[in-house]
Amino acid sequence: MAGPIHTSVSHVYDDTNHLDAALGGDPELFVYHRYGNPTVAAFERAMVELECHDIPAQVDDHVAFATGSGMAAIQLAMMAAGAGAGATIAAGQDCYGATYSLINSLWPNLGARGLFVDTTDLAAVERLLAEERPKFLLIEAISNPLLKVTNVRAVADLCHRYGALLLVDNTFATPILYRPLKDGADFVIHSATKFIGGHGDVMAGVVITHRRHRATLWDLLKKTGSNLGPQEAWLLLRGLKTLALRVERQFDTAHQLAAWLTTHPGISHVYYPGLPSHPHHLLGQQQFGSDRMGAVVAFEIAGADREQIFRFFNALQMIQPATSLGDVYSLILYPAHASHRSLTGEERAAIGIGDGLVRLSVGIEALEDIVVDLHGALQEIQTPLLMAESKQ
Repeated sequence: MAGPIHTSVSHVYDDTNHLDAALGGDPELFVYHRYGNPTVAAFERAMVELECHDIPAQVDDHVAFATGSGMAAIQLAMMAAGAGAGATIAAGQDCYGATYSLINSLWPNLGARGLFVDTTDLAAVERLLAEERPKFLLIEAISNPLLKVTNVRAVADLCHRYGALLLVDNTFATPILYRPLKDGADFVIHSATKFIGGHGDVMAGVVITHRRHRATLWDLLKKTGSNLGPQEAWLLLRGLKTLALRVERQFDTAHQLAAWLTTHPGISHVYYPGLPSHPHHLLGQQQFGSDRMGAVVAFEIAGADREQIFRFFNALQMIQPATSLGDVYSLILYPAHASHRSLTGEERAAIGIGDGLVRLSVGIEALEDIVVDLHGALQEIQTPLLMAESKQ
């Protein structure tokens, strides 16, 4: 059954006491869209249930707030976790480019101090927490775009030992693969534009956290106006109905595709934690309970530069060059000119994003069709690359 879409901006009460309660933040009452919406609230409840799947007794102890984009959700969580003038805040060094920019430039421009750390190095994480005392540390369950895996339980323990909150961006893993709250995360964030919606037709974000943060988040959402619309919430609820079916197929195809890419002569390196060759493979198995660790695969095209990557993209017939992921269609992206464009070349090099790196979000197409498309496009650039090498 499809639920209703409540489009009314305002809600009227015959009893002014009910109106007063709604204005005061009663989550069961609605008064103005910026304060809450019934369709949005239904999506938020569904996300709490998904992220608390392993801790059902705590469903009532957690809340979710939906926003108009994934970046709005990250910014909302950062503010609720203490970002502000005079504060020290931190994130994983290889996080999503826009998240990197928040920590590296936006918040410092507002008076905060932003730091980065290799979150796979627990000793480095502890040094940062002990010496710098940040308000929070933001990590990604599976990092974008290098697909590193952080030990969330260990990092959560360290954060709490030194008085920091742990924020986990769970977009790549989805609640189907992993639920960070059970491992001690304080805030879980999704760009719901991606796998949650799953069809490339809605932009949204969501923050899930303990009820003790509800008043702060609700107040911030009212003041910033970064609310999600009811039509978008309805599309996300529709997407959730097929989430497990979609991502399980995508995860399985991505695992097989990553293995195939390791055998291709035109590929110099494959990044996918489900591969035994990945440095975080064993940790991923323990943390996620599976070898199928997401639907995103990154790989280096041997000897390729920006011009050759563009030619490779132009040669694709089915896979779509697009600035997103998590769609039912396979989407490919060049981090150096898209997700991490705001970083300088030196900053990208420092975190391992080379000129030949591409990121592929695997859709629900047949594995064979994806392989044929990639192989054909690689052949388009492989001969010129080989000829160039032979002249050296």
